[in-house]
Amino acid sequence: MMGAIVLSHRWLGIAFCLLFAMWFASGIVMHFVPFPSLTEPERFAGLVPVDRVEARISVADAVVASGIADATRVRLIQRSDGPVYVVSGPAGSRAVRASDGGDASVTSADVALTIVQAYSRQRGLDAVRAAMVARSDYDQWSVPNGFDRHRPLFRAALGDAPGTEVYVSSQTGEVVLDTTRSERAWNWAGSVLHWIYPTVLRSSWALWDRVVWTLSLLALIAALLGAVLGIVRIRLRKGQISSPYRGWHALHHLIGLAATLFVLSWIFSGWLSMDHGRLFSRGQLTPAEASVMNAVPDWRESAKLDRLPLSPSAREVEWFAFDGKVYRRDRIALGHQTLIGAGDAPRDGQAAYLDMREIGNLTARLGAGCTDPFLLAGSDDYPAQSAIPGAPVYRTACGDLWFDVDAADGKVLQRLDPSRRAYRWLYSALHSLDFPILLAHARLRDALIVGLCTLGLMFSVTGIAIGWRRLRAS
Repeated sequence: MMGAIVLSHRWLGIAFCLLFAMWFASGIVMHFVPFPSLTEPERFAGLVPVDRVEARISVADAVVASGIADATRVRLIQRSDGPVYVVSGPAGSRAVRASDGGDASVTSADVALTIVQAYSRQRGLDAVRAAMVARSDYDQWSVPNGFDRHRPLFRAALGDAPGTEVYVSSQTGEVVLDTTRSERAWNWAGSVLHWIYPTVLRSSWALWDRVVWTLSLLALIAALLGAVLGIVRIRLRKGQISSPYRGWHALHHLIGLAATLFVLSWIFSGWLSMDHGRLFSRGQLTPAEASVMNAVPDWRESAKLDRLPLSPSAREVEWFAFDGKVYRRDRIALGHQTLIGAGDAPRDGQAAYLDMREIGNLTARLGAGCTDPFLLAGSDDYPAQSAIPGAPVYRTACGDLWFDVDAADGKVLQRLDPSRRAYRWLYSALHSLDFPILLAHARLRDALIVGLCTLGLMFSVTGIAIGWRRLRAS
């Protein structure tokens, strides 16, 4: 048995030592430079106030014109080529002109470039030398599945000092991503390596999922075999732990013993990052739950809201369904909105967010035994945050199921069953050390992540040296 373990660990170690080193080194980079994305503050900063004077069709007519029968949300934004409604449902999104309901998707590179220039000016970016670079379904920074409803994407280079590139959705004409030269360079050494994320592989989610899951599992097996060997080969001399090996083998053994707990937990949790429903639930609403939480409204009810004037300086207006009623929220600033309900439930005029009663009325329909919603604390062990700074999030417990609802827009932020709650600790906490006590001490968490990953990298380097010598001797 030990002979089989030694042989398996030796050759799995040779096969994966470089991968281990890559994971530990790139993990440090990723902690400080995340994968490029358009944050909500960046997106909102690029919006201009909606023209309150220009005539527009009703929201109900916009939904009909979009052809999206299961629409649950409609947003009104001001693009450089005029105001548009962005109608969204589970299957996708589509933009229609607010003036007449005509198709407002973007097919022209010139229109996309004009949108980029207007967005850049609003954010104070230098777009004097902006030029369209490409129109494509995928590139290295737009491979995540969240962009599927926007493909193909127009990509424009601003030609500014930071090397900013901006991506425009061909379906809605919105800016959906931006990157800088620094972000792209660091991510080649960070996320792209860590997630094994080359475009040719990641553009096929199913293939990428199988490849990375399998590699992570084999790496976990190699680490487990090494831990067994490391513990079995411990020697005690004068009350101190020592190794029977010499040179690189001794370093590998002793550093491995020091790093065993971290290496095993980190590789295990990294493997779980690719679980995607294999062992744990995915946190998605069931069809029955979705029929309650995301029910399609009668959009004709929005006529009551259409007659009300838009809030001054509103940069985005959104109509959404909640508990069978239509609500309108006028977003005036990143952390400032007004919310108006068209339903029968009385509201105190215009409020900023859905209240506890409104959320409780909906979640009570999920089943018997659902508790009244309660405000989620910022220090909760299972945190959830609204995209709007300071907006409350409410949690309802329905037996062993928890639902977290954003009071700003009625979205379900989390569905937590016992499996998902366990996954939060076994994956997220173990892999990114986002334990509540460490989140409260950011610098300590930074130091731990850098220190532990450096220890893992040193351990991997000893494995590379041993593997190289073994291959040369073969």
